[in-house]
Amino acid sequence: MALPDRLRVPPKISFLAFFHMWAECRRWEVPDLHIRACVFLQEAWISDSTLLLLMLPRGHAKSTILEVFNAWIYYCWGLTRILHQSESDGTALKTSRGTQNVLRNHPLTTKLLPASVGTIEQWWIAGAALNDARNASMYARGILSNTTSSRADFIQNDDIEVPGNIGTPEAREKLRFRLGEQIHIAVPGAPKLYIGTPHTHDSIYEDVKRQGAMAMVVRMFAQEHRIEKAERGRYPIGFVPEYVFMGIGETARLLREGLDYQLEGTVLLLDNPAGALIDCYAGAAWPERFDAEEMQMRRQQTRTIGEWDSQYQLHAKPVTQVRLDPARIVPYDVMPTVRKANGAAAMFLGPVQIAGAAVRWDPAGGKLRSDVSAVAVVLQDLVGRRYLHRIAALTGDVADFSPDGKTIVGGQVFQLCDLVEELNLPRIVIETNGIGTFAPAVLKAALKQRRLQCGVAEEMAVQNKNRRILEAWEPLLMANGQLWAHVDVLKGPLWDQMRDWKPAVQNQADDLLDAGAGALTDTPERITKIVGNPHITARDDWRTSAGDIEATFER
Repeated sequence: MALPDRLRVPPKISFLAFFHMWAECRRWEVPDLHIRACVFLQEAWISDSTLLLLMLPRGHAKSTILEVFNAWIYYCWGLTRILHQSESDGTALKTSRGTQNVLRNHPLTTKLLPASVGTIEQWWIAGAALNDARNASMYARGILSNTTSSRADFIQNDDIEVPGNIGTPEAREKLRFRLGEQIHIAVPGAPKLYIGTPHTHDSIYEDVKRQGAMAMVVRMFAQEHRIEKAERGRYPIGFVPEYVFMGIGETARLLREGLDYQLEGTVLLLDNPAGALIDCYAGAAWPERFDAEEMQMRRQQTRTIGEWDSQYQLHAKPVTQVRLDPARIVPYDVMPTVRKANGAAAMFLGPVQIAGAAVRWDPAGGKLRSDVSAVAVVLQDLVGRRYLHRIAALTGDVADFSPDGKTIVGGQVFQLCDLVEELNLPRIVIETNGIGTFAPAVLKAALKQRRLQCGVAEEMAVQNKNRRILEAWEPLLMANGQLWAHVDVLKGPLWDQMRDWKPAVQNQADDLLDAGAGALTDTPERITKIVGNPHITARDDWRTSAGDIEATFER
């Protein structure tokens, strides 16, 4: 295979010099960050890497740099065909129009763009149409638009991930499918460049990193330390902070050293933290533009901490408020054991004695495009803490029968029997909506056949599902240390269901959440017994009184 022009033909001028010439025309001051970006883009372009990633915070001119980069490519390698895709046609056309503007006004490229060859959507530089009249020098389309018949030497995905196209797992899968179609458009060896900021925990940019992209990722601040809930006066943070923020949104403010906090080396001293969220930062990427006043304004106009983390610190987090945050669950990695002594049995989870267990099964057919048949096992210790030990989807039919139609040989009920036998479970509650009306009898027959002693109870779900989920999960998540989960549960699909779940959405992936809510609700509240009240503190009774009244009663 012949080498692409970018690897065979050296550039006429470095991209950094080309960019500086444009900056002089526009009377720009070029910050160190943009110099680094220019050097990276040239090195990435002339390398043999076919997967490239540039991530800069919002407002750091990454699209502007890309427009100048495109003009440099056309100046040095005039027959390059670029497919530029963004989240929508309109956004893609902005970069196309910006690239045309650079070509028309840069001192080195004023003659490269003919007056009327193409449109904003697709156009040819001078001489390119003679080489390929079908595929334009620049073809700009939204990521969900049709580009089937195109061919490209360079594919750009600029801010393709936005809240509107990644709000649900189905939407994210559709986006990935459209990105997968680009492999059929790219000529052999064509590089693919991703530029943008993440908008969800399941971000496209995380996929690109895992695939080994040649990457430049610059956060708003190079050093960061977060105190989720500041309740004491001293916090070692490991560096000297330049910015210390309290809170997020309208009430957020930039704290001042000497007035709101003190420093002892790299230890932060807070006078009255009051349980607030505290963020400490140092090493600003573009301090000349983003000064203290600008950063406080942006902090106050950012609605959620996830939005701040994703758009400025480039962490893969949802920009919307996460109502059920799985990060608040405490992980553990031990299995329950049953110990016998003095004629009695007790279950332990590591050193903790288990007082009860709740199992909820929400049956479904186990077929494609139907609800997941979910089972949840929640253990509870003597002081009331819950342990999500197993939350999983059951597969296949509810029951598989032998040819005689009597003996159960498999299916979801057999998977439940395996669970009962493995964890020594005493009782299963079945939600009897839908096919659940048939499930209890089949499960009882399977338990009898397996000679397992386990109670089976039935419950009809009548409450609104979203309200049921919220009322079961949220109070435990808000109480530190009250909800634990086995590491295998946290590695499974429950994590994504919690991150994606929205109380106002009716049709969403929530089957594991629903089964878990049922099991959590089935566990009773346990309060540690306190005998007497030995340390009561006397208080003055400030309530008004009508005084003492004597009364005589007749018999």
